[in-house]
Amino acid sequence: MTHPVFTHRLAENSDIPAIIALMQASIAENMKDFLSAEEIKAAQETMGLDTTLIEDQTYFMIETVCDGETVAVGCGGWGKRRTLYGGDHTKGRDDSFADAATDAARIRAMYTHPDWTRQGIGALLLELGENAARDAGFRTIELGSTLPGEPLYRAKGYREFDRVIEVAANGSRNTIISMRKTL
Repeated sequence: MTHPVFTHRLAENSDIPAIIALMQASIAENMKDFLSAEEIKAAQETMGLDTTLIEDQTYFMIETVCDGETVAVGCGGWGKRRTLYGGDHTKGRDDSFADAATDAARIRAMYTHPDWTRQGIGALLLELGENAARDAGFRTIELGSTLPGEPLYRAKGYREFDRVIEVAANGSRNTIISMRKTL
């Protein structure tokens, strides 16, 4: 069996429907081993598409060729704005630009299609985001992790500095783990 070859490129506005579909599939399937159906619904209040990442050209599409067609298997990126996590709809966003000399960059909105998990896509997205943030002058990087994402981030050198449990509209808990890494 040959290993798939993954390529990456910056996301474009024309990718938005594919990004949304990939996010929805990832959220619906990849969280099941960690969260109940109610907790997944709660997590969706803070997850989703953040179009500023596409506008800022800091969001990546991971693709491979399958049966002769190019398919999106992952997406994610980094942010140079102060918002730590969430989609366009998330309350409490701060979309002002971070100062690379004093602020941390952000790893943002990482999703892997459920048919392509455990193949290095998350690690590739982290590497791309960290390298781009470093090249932009940032010395640290932070992220807001879900419970399913925490093991990957810990394995890649991120350390927890805060954990918040929010109560969603459906009454379920949504855990957000703030993590940091020196670049």
